[in-house]
Order: sequence, then C-alpha cells, then structure tokens
Amino acid sequence: MLLENIGAELDLTERHLLVLKRVIEEAPIGILKLAEITGMQNHKVRYSLRVLEQANLIKPSAQGAVPGDAVQRFLQEFECELDKINSKVSRILEIEASIQK
Repeated sequence: MLLENIGAELDLTERHLLVLKRVIEEAPIGILKLAEITGMQNHKVRYSLRVLEQANLIKPSAQGAVPGDAVQRFLQEFECELDKINSKVSRILEIEASIQK
C-alpha cells in the first residue's frame, strides 16, 4: 500500500549497486558476463547499465563496461545519503509507534 513504491525502488537500487560493484571489481565487463555472475536476466543488467551510464558511474568500452568519472564522488557521498534515509525511517517508525492501535 503506502510502502510498495519504496520497496520497489529499494529493490531497483540494490540491483543497480550490485551491477556497479561488479563493474568496479571486474572491469571491463559485458552484459552476458554480468548476467552470469549476478544471476540477473540480460535485460535487467542492460537497464541497470543504462541507468549507471546516465549517472556517469560507468562508461562503455569496446571490451565492456568500466567505472565512470563519478564513482569516487558517489561512493564518498553514499554513506551520508544512507544516513539521511535511515533518519527518515526512524522518524516514520516513531510516528507509527505513536498511533493508537
């Protein structure tokens, strides 16, 4: 109901991060190899690669995807962004706990 969209976004973010992690660790790497090692379907890997490329987190090369120019900054800011999300979740939990049942 209220949380379905959030859950779907978290699933998608997890998938993108897994693909990014593999690109960083095993670059250059292509779609077929990414699909094989992640267990994802090719079309899902392709979509994640497109999203990551648009964010400058990966770049295409003749041999496959390689880390992009924005990776270092993204990784530096990642923990801070997660802290903000966790704070919001804590506030939501406090509100939920205060609702009379």
